[in-house]
Amino acid sequence: MSYLDIILFILGIIGLLAGLAGCVLPVLPGPPLSYIGMVILHFTKRLEFSTLELILWLVAVLLVTAVDTALPIVGNKQFGGSKHGAWGCTIGVVAGFFLFPPWGLILCPLIGAFIGEIISGKKHPEATQAAFGALLGFLAGTVAKAIVCGLIIFRCIQIAW
Repeated sequence: MSYLDIILFILGIIGLLAGLAGCVLPVLPGPPLSYIGMVILHFTKRLEFSTLELILWLVAVLLVTAVDTALPIVGNKQFGGSKHGAWGCTIGVVAGFFLFPPWGLILCPLIGAFIGEIISGKKHPEATQAAFGALLGFLAGTVAKAIVCGLIIFRCIQIAW
């Protein structure tokens, strides 16, 4: 292996691991970092992915990123939430990401959905149920991101061996 391969290999591994960490740390974009790590590893002499495989992984990363953004809102709706709750959840996701990381991404959608439901006139139990749905949606998105990052890492290990 050349020095360039060693540097790219180290950078690729850092990208893969940072992506996995980004599944739970909101300051890091998990799946995109794992994908970037995979692409970096592709440029070494040790690992080679087909163009089709790289495109399919990119599509998977984009989909899971979009789904992760939408799941708290969908969870809120599935548990009886209103438009006010969905908006509160959305505002909570944004506020939690920018103002209160990392715990804000868990708490702010929950609080935002709850406040939105209270504003819409729902009583405390129904507002709590809808907010809980938002929290479940967030957790489902986190699991989905971790699965995609884990599969990317698994595929890199599989090709490396």
